[in-house]
Amino acid sequence: MLTSTLPLAAMLAIAADHGSAGAQGRLDAQYEVTLAGIPIGKGSWAVDISDTRYTATVNGTTVGLMHTFAGGKGTSEARGTMQAGRPVLSVYESNIATRRKTDDIRLSIANGTVKEVNIKPPPDEGSDRIPVTDAHRRDVLDPLTGSLMRVGGTGDPLSAQACQNRLAIFDGRLRYDLHLAFKRMDTVKAERGYAGPVVVCSVIFTPVAGYNPSRYAIKYISGVRDMEVWLAPIAGTRVLVPFRAEGPSPVGRVVLEATHFVSNPTPSRAAINGINAQ
Repeated sequence: MLTSTLPLAAMLAIAADHGSAGAQGRLDAQYEVTLAGIPIGKGSWAVDISDTRYTATVNGTTVGLMHTFAGGKGTSEARGTMQAGRPVLSVYESNIATRRKTDDIRLSIANGTVKEVNIKPPPDEGSDRIPVTDAHRRDVLDPLTGSLMRVGGTGDPLSAQACQNRLAIFDGRLRYDLHLAFKRMDTVKAERGYAGPVVVCSVIFTPVAGYNPSRYAIKYISGVRDMEVWLAPIAGTRVLVPFRAEGPSPVGRVVLEATHFVSNPTPSRAAINGINAQ
């Protein structure tokens, strides 16, 4: 949504144990992004989870002074299939356009291994950039599939367990890890929709490949130790997703927060078939 906000992109790519099945629900959410308290972006997020499939779509645009100086908009979508709560096939597509350039990415991932990558413009293969190898393309998630956090077991998914994770993310250009740890429980209230508890995780970003080690943004975010993501549930599922994410930047704190967060359970295919049979 905001190509210049690397901490925000890292915080949004959160995932967890994909070990639970039987999740059916839908989320429609709207978010605002501020920098040092000043609005710089807004966006929407729609997630649809069925017995065997999922889709997640994000749309965003810059606003205010950010739009005046570096106007931009973007759309990203992930869709795929699941078995026993685990993504077995996903397709990730992203288009981000600013006044200076357009970035198009399409990934296909099967059982954690990247099978296809199409990027326009192609990555700069400069000598200072750490190359992405075949090994870096295994056991990974795309950013949006990674943002659907499934908590295993039968207990309350809003627990410390949700934060005990290390995630491997590949966005087509950059391969990075996110290290999560439990910080605390909190409560939130959207202008419309969800009001209740959230689990707050700390997030540490570690670049792996596809980046230039001398780049200031990479150095900065790699050293940050006070990023947080606040996770709220999608009704009818054991899936948690970011309600709020925040972290520092060189010019002020970046905060993404849901203003609308409306989720509803949806009947499973088995339940629908049972009703139709009556």
